[in-house]
Amino acid sequence: GFGWGFVFALGFLLPLLTWIGTLVGPLPWVALCVFEALFIGLAGSGMALVSRLPAAPLWAAAVWIGGEALRARVPFGGMPWGKIGFGQPDGPLLPLAAIGGEPLLAFATALAGLALGELVRRLVLRRGELRRSPGELVGPAAIVVLTLVAGPLAALVPVTPGAPDRTVTIAAIQGNVPRLGLDFNSQRRAVLDNHVKVTEQLAADVAAGRKPQPDLVIWPENSSDIDPLQNPDAAAQIDRAAAAIKAPILVGAVLRNPDGVTTSNSALVWQAGVGVVERNDKRKVQPFGEYIPWRNFWRHFSSYVDRAGNFVPGDGPGAVDMAGVRVGVAICWEIAFDDLVDDSVDAGATVLAVPSNNATFGLTEMTYQQLAISRIRAVEHDRPVIVATTSGVSATIAPDGTVTASTRQFTPDVLVDRTTLKDTTTLATRLRAVPEWVLVALGVVAVGVGFVTRRRAGTRAGKDENG
Repeated sequence: GFGWGFVFALGFLLPLLTWIGTLVGPLPWVALCVFEALFIGLAGSGMALVSRLPAAPLWAAAVWIGGEALRARVPFGGMPWGKIGFGQPDGPLLPLAAIGGEPLLAFATALAGLALGELVRRLVLRRGELRRSPGELVGPAAIVVLTLVAGPLAALVPVTPGAPDRTVTIAAIQGNVPRLGLDFNSQRRAVLDNHVKVTEQLAADVAAGRKPQPDLVIWPENSSDIDPLQNPDAAAQIDRAAAAIKAPILVGAVLRNPDGVTTSNSALVWQAGVGVVERNDKRKVQPFGEYIPWRNFWRHFSSYVDRAGNFVPGDGPGAVDMAGVRVGVAICWEIAFDDLVDDSVDAGATVLAVPSNNATFGLTEMTYQQLAISRIRAVEHDRPVIVATTSGVSATIAPDGTVTASTRQFTPDVLVDRTTLKDTTTLATRLRAVPEWVLVALGVVAVGVGFVTRRRAGTRAGKDENG
């Protein structure tokens, strides 16, 4: 089970995470995939242990969720990228995300696949036995049908109403960058100037009646890598843009901390003539990208280590107020962490913003994978989502997961969306991690039962062999 799980994981993770190879070269990319494959191999060994229990697909799917839960948390805060539920924004089971979050969606997806596999296995390998007892097909077939029906039924479950919906106009600015890859930000002032220029062009379009006046504006992560709190010229540029558009701007900025050593990846609410009125620091900084654990050790393996940042995580609820709107903020890969998005919604967010910098990863699938995750979050919490990236793909997402507008990669652009704010509460929002822990507990118990059952079977076989 471990061997097959490990081989499957490599076949899945290597193509999924090719964008890491474009960033740091083949060795770190392969090393990461091999390491993450160990978790899936571990899940495979657990699935092998439960494979002979009654209703085996059910227990195996729970074991799979246990493996994903572990991989999403350790080491260094975990790597949830590639969780199976994130691949389902266009699937029939998507409404389940509003019931039990991504873990329940992933469980149902795995369960349907495992049951279908078991059905095919019995049809192909046990044809002779099936002639005598065709009822053996009923169990896996029933699981497949019931699982697929669960998606549409979940869509009928009502959400808990909150304050009446209201509509605001939100603009997402994609300023573009001077170049692709790791060196995109070597011209940091050009990145800031690009976003100022696109914002001023939007202001001109608003004045001419070509675009509606936004109530608030979202700039992407790293839109100002020049610290505007310590550089008056950067502050003046941002203030000029905010004054032109006549709305507060959520600015993605890199701030130098008072210790003079570390930095913070921050989202600043900038009001014209005032400056920063609210601040949200990235709560989950990316290991081996924004900081290097055990830097001296890893330096022996890659020269890219010394190019990584020295960012520190922030705290807070992950939400800010902008023009009377409570905006949940998930900076870039934070959108992949269940608890961070849960916290933002619990803090009163009526819309989710995902300011991101995908320019580092060039023309890869990374940005589309992140977009898929954002669509799952929209359904999970019944919230509109605004994705603003430096280089694309920026997008506006409805609460049902539909992408209502998007940009192309590496082109300056702007999205202006009439966004309906939501204050509802889904069951997934209310339960938070409970469905995941229930499924993990089921998987652990099933592995224990499978282990004991196999030990007893081995003991009986030994006794029979010895007479």
